[in-house]
Amino acid sequence: MNLSPEKKTAGILAPLFALRGENDLGIGDVAALREFIDWAAGIGFKLVQLLPINEIGSDNSPYNAISAIAIEPTTLHLAPGSPQELTRQDFDASLTEADVAGLRGGAVKYRQVKKLKQRLLEKAFENFSANASEDRRSEFRKFCQQESAWLGDYVFFRVLMEVNKERAAWDRWPAQHQRIESARNWLHNLPPDRQAALTKRQEFFGYMQWIAHQQWRAVKSYAEERGVALMGDIPFGVSYCSADVFARPDEFVLDWFGGAPPEPYFEDDAFTRKWGQNWGIPLYRWERMRANNFQWWRQRVRGVRRIFHLFRIDHVQGFYRIYAFPWRPRLNKEFLPLNEYQMLERTGGRGPHFVPRDDNTPENREANKREGETYLRVVLEEAGGMRVSGEDLGVVPEYVRPNLRSLGIAGFKIPQWESDNGMIIPGEAYERFSIATYATHDHEPIRALWNQTFEHPASDTAAQARATLEKIATFARLRQGWGGQASLYSKIDAPDFEKDFYPAILEALFRCNSWIAIVMITDLLARTYRFNIPGTKASLNWTRRMQRSISELRSSPKERRRMQLIHELLVKAERV
Repeated sequence: MNLSPEKKTAGILAPLFALRGENDLGIGDVAALREFIDWAAGIGFKLVQLLPINEIGSDNSPYNAISAIAIEPTTLHLAPGSPQELTRQDFDASLTEADVAGLRGGAVKYRQVKKLKQRLLEKAFENFSANASEDRRSEFRKFCQQESAWLGDYVFFRVLMEVNKERAAWDRWPAQHQRIESARNWLHNLPPDRQAALTKRQEFFGYMQWIAHQQWRAVKSYAEERGVALMGDIPFGVSYCSADVFARPDEFVLDWFGGAPPEPYFEDDAFTRKWGQNWGIPLYRWERMRANNFQWWRQRVRGVRRIFHLFRIDHVQGFYRIYAFPWRPRLNKEFLPLNEYQMLERTGGRGPHFVPRDDNTPENREANKREGETYLRVVLEEAGGMRVSGEDLGVVPEYVRPNLRSLGIAGFKIPQWESDNGMIIPGEAYERFSIATYATHDHEPIRALWNQTFEHPASDTAAQARATLEKIATFARLRQGWGGQASLYSKIDAPDFEKDFYPAILEALFRCNSWIAIVMITDLLARTYRFNIPGTKASLNWTRRMQRSISELRSSPKERRRMQLIHELLVKAERV
């Protein structure tokens, strides 16, 4: 893949779960991703960006995975012959017990989808155990040996989850299960038949990951054939309730929880505005990680290298310093009404703060920069020649972006946030080694902002939406094109989104100087729904799916006209 910054390119960000494939089982999978790659390539896009694909927990968040390396099983394409041990008879029998039509409609129904896909994988594993050839068994053993550094701990954790009613919260398991050493002793002391059954169950979870790695490596090769690069995502943190923390507790700080400082931009959540975002991720004991040459981080990078052509580090600022809370997220509601004095009284004087230190002095800033650079160099070393980008948004210390550039890590540009003394920075002034986009999975789609401004001008969010659109319009240099008015919104008749605004802002994005221009799938299709509202536990977070399947997008005259326009803009901007 030619991913040189000398050649500008463009991509689409799409959560995999949101894609609707030809015959999916209620969630986007690698087969839907193949369809999406074809569709994107036909328009002229050369990159598809995905959210993390690690195995998720009960909150369904790809940024709160129960494993930093294991692949989410629901991403797998399951059909007769996929995997090769899954027969037509077993496939049809399993589907007759499920409401597939109901699963395919509306939002992702994770509980039912996980149950169905696990049942199909169990059928395949039974057939593998009974009938697999010696060559096939040898391939599986080779995979287990190659991945033994993480796979053994993961499959044991998954078995313990099942024993404990599928709960990943290992700190709430019986005492004999709460430490990996005592849990292994517990397994060893079980009756032989029970021990054998649980050992076989571990083998099943290993088989599941083997199939996952096979399918994802295959889709990577397919993307290469279509000239499309796949961009992965490594979250800075990992869930407290994960196989990683369970197996390596000495490498994590277990009584402080990472997040982000208060940001007034997120109007959706009072706690975020007051205290910040408490993600609940444990902090790192960097010195312990250094002692084994950062083995765990190296494993994570090797995992994405196998499947993706480049990757993004989410919240890359965390390598320099991270905002930490002395309470778990489940207590956020209790802390919300407290003032600072009450909060400190409740926590014994331990308030949220930056770890390892704040940026309030030159000495602190220099120390944070030096240590962050050290850790990021480990990531880059393991990445080899693979391109790496870093999500450097939010409250960014002044030293972070220059340091990322010096390391060869591409930062992000959100045009409406890129300003200098209150003036929006023009796209031609962006440094080439950067990634420009109007929105990530956390942001409200531009069409939703438009509707709030023009269709619901009296709403509480209209003023903020209007201000954001003003900035985007300025970036797209639309002010001169709106009848000479001083403001885009001073026109008596509201402008037309599809005709007046949409083409102009996408052309401006594609024409900017950034190496990669990425369009969120909702912005590309001018939709209003969003996939996540940061700092909240909204019921639709991580469950929303595209309203149309990929084949329906192909056949829709309106969408075909829209994509022809996008193709022409990409050609004009020399991104094809």
